[in-house]
Amino acid sequence: MGYSAVAKGLSLSRRPAQWATLALILTVAACAPCPKCPGPEQPAPLTARYEATDFAALPGWGMQPATDALRAFVAACARVRAGAALAAACARARDVPPDDASARDFFESAFTPYAITASSGAQSGLITGYYEPVLRGSPTRNETFRYPVFGVPPDMIVVDLAGLYPDLKHRRLRGRVEGRRLVPYYSRAEIERDDSRFDAPVLAWVSDPVALFFLQIQGSGRIAFDDGSQLRLGYADQNGHPYRSLGRHLVERGELPLEEASMQGIQAWGAAHPEKLRAALDANPSYVFFRELPTLAAQAGPIGALGVPLHARASLAVDRRFIPLGAPLYLATTLPLSDAPLEQLAVALDTGGAIRGPVRADYYWGSGPEAGAIAGRMRQQGRLWLLWPRGVPLPRN
Repeated sequence: MGYSAVAKGLSLSRRPAQWATLALILTVAACAPCPKCPGPEQPAPLTARYEATDFAALPGWGMQPATDALRAFVAACARVRAGAALAAACARARDVPPDDASARDFFESAFTPYAITASSGAQSGLITGYYEPVLRGSPTRNETFRYPVFGVPPDMIVVDLAGLYPDLKHRRLRGRVEGRRLVPYYSRAEIERDDSRFDAPVLAWVSDPVALFFLQIQGSGRIAFDDGSQLRLGYADQNGHPYRSLGRHLVERGELPLEEASMQGIQAWGAAHPEKLRAALDANPSYVFFRELPTLAAQAGPIGALGVPLHARASLAVDRRFIPLGAPLYLATTLPLSDAPLEQLAVALDTGGAIRGPVRADYYWGSGPEAGAIAGRMRQQGRLWLLWPRGVPLPRN
């Protein structure tokens, strides 16, 4: 789910007036408030603490398969630069035999586990699940397939703020030019009201607006056409509006009890209340745009933020401010709606708009309806341990 730091559809070097306006907006947005002006006290920024431990302290260590995590780590190594923190471990990993005992020995000898704790003191956090949905669709619009899957609109500008303000790394500004002003990009409601002002390429058409909504939440998926062919989609960009949980919205308005605010519960609610569906979806102003992915093997997962395919049950989406992409992690949580433990070695291969905080992760279950059935119900507390190469300084955050 990588982001582009390139301005979309507008050559700023050819438009000095727009560039001057943009620079002014960035300056105002990025500067701290006037120190003499009254205002609410700002909370301290969230950070992570890494507390060294040993593998024997990890719940269930040694009882779970490690080969899939080794494969995911080797795949991640293709994106690791020479001289980077993980480079030496990557060089060793390529020669490890593909069996659980050898994989486990490699991780134990090459890494030290560190319990991740938030600066607030929280040792556990929210663990959710995601998957690669498969939607029926059509390359052209018809009476059945009426809802467009959009690519990146050419008039959306994306600016990487870290280039101007290093303290704002991983922050990006999205908008569009209106006259001489840079204004917020269109919200979900504005995009979906069929307004002729919004113009973006249509990659496919689907029949179910709720399925399309969850395709955006997952960030990748496949469109299956009636002729047997498939279009594989990956995250391309987002409209810059904050993500709002549809489940929370429905719970707060008394439409759903909390225990039914899963993907399946929301789908059932939408089918039962079509007259309320559009307004409910619009409560989340965030909108995701897709790109067509190159042909991959059928068993390969979607491309994550690191640029490599995700491995089912061995990949996590994390907040990269606290966990470097490519790093192995150990997850200890429970299966959805159960006390049965889910203890798994995995690799940080992805990010997500709702994945914020040191002890926060999204667990990738795989592709199709079976993976979706369990991913849609996953919302429980869990702990994370960062496996970091021995003798290498810990990541800064």
